[in-house]
Amino acid sequence: QVQLVESGGGLVQAGGSLRLSCAASGSINSINNMGWSRRIPGKQREFVAGITSGGATNYADSVKGRFTIDRDNAKNTFYLQMNSLKPEDTADYYCFALRGLLKYWGQGTQVTVST
Repeated sequence: QVQLVESGGGLVQAGGSLRLSCAASGSINSINNMGWSRRIPGKQREFVAGITSGGATNYADSVKGRFTIDRDNAKNTFYLQMNSLKPEDTADYYCFALRGLLKYWGQGTQVTVST
């Protein structure tokens, strides 16, 4: 089992920044890919950003150039730095981790961007 705990959500004005954290614990040795998804109110969950064990990253088009995913292997934690936030980024953000064929999710953290 892998446990993921997010933190860092909150309320921010448009144009502001937030940094989300996701701390992993448990059977983390075989984790390969990690990332973030979000659920915008009234919409399905969507992919935001991912990072491989080798450090390769990919992003949804809607966040490219504004969001950055990175990881600190020593702390078993990965992050989502969100800059130039827009009201349409308002969502519940979930971190995930892939371990073989299994996908683990965090409990979610709410991000609200006001105008």
